[in-house]
Amino acid sequence: MGQHIRWQAIIAFTGIAMTLAFLGFLAFSRKTITIIVPEVGGKYIEGVVGTPQFINPLLAQANQVDQDLVALIFNGLTRADGQGNLVPDLAKSWLISEDGLRYDFQLRQDVRWQDGAPFTADDVFFTIALMQNPDFPGDSSLATVWRTVSVQKIDDYTIRFILSEPFLGFMNFTTLGILPSHLFKDVVVSQLLYHPFNLHPIGTGIFKLNTVNAEFARLSPNPFYNGTKPKLTMLEFRFYPNYDEILTAYQAGQVLGLNIPPESISTTQTLESLNLYHARLPNMVMIYLNLRDETTVPFFQEVEVRQALLQSLNRSALIDQALHGEGLLATGPILAWSWAYNPNQPITNFDPEKATRLLTRIGWADHNGDGVLEREGRALAFTLLTSNEPTKIEVARLVSQQWQQLGISVTVEIVATGLSERLSQHTFQAALVEVTLGEDPDPYPMWHSTQFEGGQNYGGWNNRRASVLLEKARGLTNQGGRNDFYFAFQRIFADEVPALVLYYPIYTYGVNQKVLDVQLAPLLNPSDRFRSIANWYIITSRVIHKEVGIGK
Repeated sequence: MGQHIRWQAIIAFTGIAMTLAFLGFLAFSRKTITIIVPEVGGKYIEGVVGTPQFINPLLAQANQVDQDLVALIFNGLTRADGQGNLVPDLAKSWLISEDGLRYDFQLRQDVRWQDGAPFTADDVFFTIALMQNPDFPGDSSLATVWRTVSVQKIDDYTIRFILSEPFLGFMNFTTLGILPSHLFKDVVVSQLLYHPFNLHPIGTGIFKLNTVNAEFARLSPNPFYNGTKPKLTMLEFRFYPNYDEILTAYQAGQVLGLNIPPESISTTQTLESLNLYHARLPNMVMIYLNLRDETTVPFFQEVEVRQALLQSLNRSALIDQALHGEGLLATGPILAWSWAYNPNQPITNFDPEKATRLLTRIGWADHNGDGVLEREGRALAFTLLTSNEPTKIEVARLVSQQWQQLGISVTVEIVATGLSERLSQHTFQAALVEVTLGEDPDPYPMWHSTQFEGGQNYGGWNNRRASVLLEKARGLTNQGGRNDFYFAFQRIFADEVPALVLYYPIYTYGVNQKVLDVQLAPLLNPSDRFRSIANWYIITSRVIHKEVGIGK
């Protein structure tokens, strides 16, 4: 009997011990984790070169500071997502007719302007009408496109565009910011540059402008914004006359972010507190040659001279020395990552010996021993125009040195202002220029023979075969069909060398490491760096999170 009781006690004790051990195991398996999470709050300050002039999406094209502010304050019907696609913005959907002539946009009905007024089709109709007006003082390229479009208001939230001919690239113009019609009562279009709205803008974007003066612009979250709310509660741009002062301000803790030019890459890489972000831009740096100046540079009309000029340029060295590696070698008039790029087009490589043989064959030689080639009493000499941007000056200087080794004399002319006017008026011999190619690869505005006046065919290239190909491509709505024409166009361009394509610049952005979740996708414009700003944060908190894991 006593033995039986002892066994019961042993069994009971063992059960209790096993239970306690199991409970202890559970307690041991319960993990306590501290998670850092973003909180609302914090002020992001960025230093930029320049000052605002027109914080108006129709007038901002010539000033990067204006474009940066416009990107935060305004929305278009569509927006680029950074992956080569257009996605809805003020429009919620759209339909394109089979013939590519009619575009019907259904607008969102939950959007309000930053003063609380509702957004409607009237605002879209008004914005387009401004650009169609003959007195519109803004970018002529915008006016040129929109003046060929008929605009119809179907109802308060439906707008229709009817094109005069198919133009697949038209959708890229729908990213343009829309203006509030109710704030432009009785506006005189010719006086749009002087309208007070340009420095007191009201948009539909994620941020609204609170204060702007010669020193700074301060923005806060738009209370009527119907998208993802930003975590930052204040955004400030501080204006500086040059990059060096911005860098000094960063080192003094006065700004948290800045654009970094190529010549300053090595300096900023030593700053441990600064995170560097890199993104490609749809820009191309090239040298336009004035092909219609038969008086001072008639030799530019000879394809052999143009080919020799390109063959004698070590473009990889230009990128390494002038850009500190912040660039990609360009091989043609269409972006290398575009669906329209022809990977089989002829490529001109650096070959100074071949360039010398080519020039010798057509009669160029240094007859008087002065180091400059001449023919029939005319020296192979010209002026290379460039802006006063330090990187462009350095590129122009290196180009001049490389050509000098071949016996080509080049004088670099630097202009602080008026470069665009010199180009449009064709008052240059050669010009180092950075151009934006845009989301759609259509090269018509730059190379069609009709674009010598009013377009970007600044050098005056007049090739009938190339122009016909561009015309046919513009009339199609499918990429496959357009591809055939663009591939053929690129082969002609490679053979004719109407301009000297150099490189694609890389955009470098520096942000203090205390600013978190900054992301940079491929950019269409430097202002696209704010595409993900709703996710940026500075303030964080610690949250205790418990997880139970059995058998871990």
